[in-house]
Amino acid sequence: SGQELGKILGVSRAAVWKMLSRLEPLGLEIHAVSGRGYRLANSFEPLDRDLIIEQLGSDTRPYLKDLDILDETDSTSGVLLQSAQQGIPSGSVCLAEFQHGGRGRRGRQWLSPYGANIYLSLLWRFQEGAAQLGGLSLAIGVALMRTLYELHVEGAGIKWPNDILIDGRKLAGILIDVAGESAGPCHVVIGVGMNYHMPESAGEQIEQPWTDLWQQGTHAGRNRTVGRLLHHIFNTVKLYETAGLEAFLDEWKQWDVTRDQTVTIYQGEKRIDGVARGIDEHGLLCLQQEDGIHTYASGEVSLRKAC
Repeated sequence: SGQELGKILGVSRAAVWKMLSRLEPLGLEIHAVSGRGYRLANSFEPLDRDLIIEQLGSDTRPYLKDLDILDETDSTSGVLLQSAQQGIPSGSVCLAEFQHGGRGRRGRQWLSPYGANIYLSLLWRFQEGAAQLGGLSLAIGVALMRTLYELHVEGAGIKWPNDILIDGRKLAGILIDVAGESAGPCHVVIGVGMNYHMPESAGEQIEQPWTDLWQQGTHAGRNRTVGRLLHHIFNTVKLYETAGLEAFLDEWKQWDVTRDQTVTIYQGEKRIDGVARGIDEHGLLCLQQEDGIHTYASGEVSLRKAC
């Protein structure tokens, strides 16, 4: 009740009401019943540093150099991009309960209600140069799929270049920010957004079909999910350093949800129809058209199944 909350917090019932009214903009749904009190519409598991680290394997735990969990921020990737200029080490991770300005591809907003999903970014420093990182987002997609397989999530696949779908509904996305020399040392911020338990009110604001782990019957816990996700991402970036995209191509192709399907590519206002024929050794989409097979880079297009 408001009275009980007031006693615990040492404030008046009116102050409790004002505090609760500030939670709605964060995406937290509060049920209020006159004469009984308040409760969260959905329970959530707060992020916990120790619980996350427990989920890392003995082989990947040394790669984690710093783990920062923020109550709220503009963007976890934005935090690391700024901190990277100050020399923070490779293997620094930023997580948040809530993002004001979560980003998707091509400047789209990534909806980030409080405590509902996973908003994770990792800083990694490469010595080979930015020119060698064109396929990194595809490799990270494999890391996400390995995590989902381990958590017994069924029916997931990758939509080129970096979306994780289940039955055509988006579960997760990947955003890669690269800074540095094209042929020398550079750093990358790998951003991952994964829907865990999206509130209905927040889901109504999403302009495309979506799903979350809760809907899929997977209640592994946010901390376990984050820890195992980090474990697989660390293994992926370490292998990518030495073997590149080639080490992940066969596995990526197993999860490709658009291969041999008729699709439509949009480049600005230009529409291109064809049949998806997988990816080449550089991670470019191969599209079969009337005059042959053409390849497209991830930064140029959005991909949708043709109607």
